[in-house]
Amino acid sequence: MGTGPSKLDNDHPEYTVELTFSCALPVENVIATAEEAGKAILSIYNSEVSKWEVELKSDSSPLTRADKEANRIICDDLMALAPHIPIVSEENKLLPYDVRKKFQYYWLVDPLDGTKEFLKRNGEFTVNIALISQGEPVLGVVHVPCQAKTYWAVKGKGAYVRTGKSQNRISAAEFSLDEPGLRLVASSSHLSHETEEFISLFTSPEFMQVGSSLKLLMVAEGAAHIYPRLAPTCEWDTAAADVIVREAGGVVLQAGLCDDKGRALEDWKKVLVKEAPVTYNKEDMLNPFFIVFGRRRGLKPPGKGRLDVEEEEIESEEEVPAAGAKQGSGGGRGSAAPTKGGR
Repeated sequence: MGTGPSKLDNDHPEYTVELTFSCALPVENVIATAEEAGKAILSIYNSEVSKWEVELKSDSSPLTRADKEANRIICDDLMALAPHIPIVSEENKLLPYDVRKKFQYYWLVDPLDGTKEFLKRNGEFTVNIALISQGEPVLGVVHVPCQAKTYWAVKGKGAYVRTGKSQNRISAAEFSLDEPGLRLVASSSHLSHETEEFISLFTSPEFMQVGSSLKLLMVAEGAAHIYPRLAPTCEWDTAAADVIVREAGGVVLQAGLCDDKGRALEDWKKVLVKEAPVTYNKEDMLNPFFIVFGRRRGLKPPGKGRLDVEEEEIESEEEVPAAGAKQGSGGGRGSAAPTKGGR
């Protein structure tokens, strides 16, 4: 029996071995997992309310037996599919950032997005599974149990919706920001002052309120043009639908930091024009405010210059976040946000 590793003199260098893995993940397996979780959710949803086992988490958000059962199914399936890829789920204990920041890939899961809508029995809830790489979603599957629909996208491969055995590619609607009658969708549960301010910038908009990640999907498939989210969300709420929006031709852009109570820590107008996409695997899992746009045509402001923010003002007056706020990562791409004279 050995007595442990021997130690060399200090003048010997330490060597490491770098490992690189290649793994093909069948998207069909991830879709099947989301749909299986959806069936489990529906079984509980259609049962007596007394069997839902509703409780409150530490942040006062609701948790049901459906959340737990869907989470179990998803985590078990993903571990079997790719045991080397870690899982970050809303219903699992969050791993320390010192561990997470080293992830090359990881699953980001919300097993039941829209628990409040589940409790209202309005059907507006989803199953969200995303694969994240370097702060960006590269695979997203969103299953809508009450509609028997599954939306999915792979980076660079397009976005699709599946109903039964039928599958179709989806595309965000093209529009100009100054058009009257644009379709705007917002949260059923979080309509903030900033959201109302944003909506007021448009001419005769058609306004809808919907729960869960369905709002991003509406932009992705052209049922809505814009989704302003100037209220708090977490990364698992948006990641799967985010890549679906991107692959459908839309964008999900940062609109300023906020705290967990939804208080703005930055001017959303100054941040939005920087065109920085929402990023993932931050130390704080709280998303910034964000705006989801479909395919923007041209760079005109949406009427009367009311979204105008001078470029010079942004360059000379860098916004300083409030104490304790964490910086999001920038580096956006795509069409410029509306500014005076365009860009």
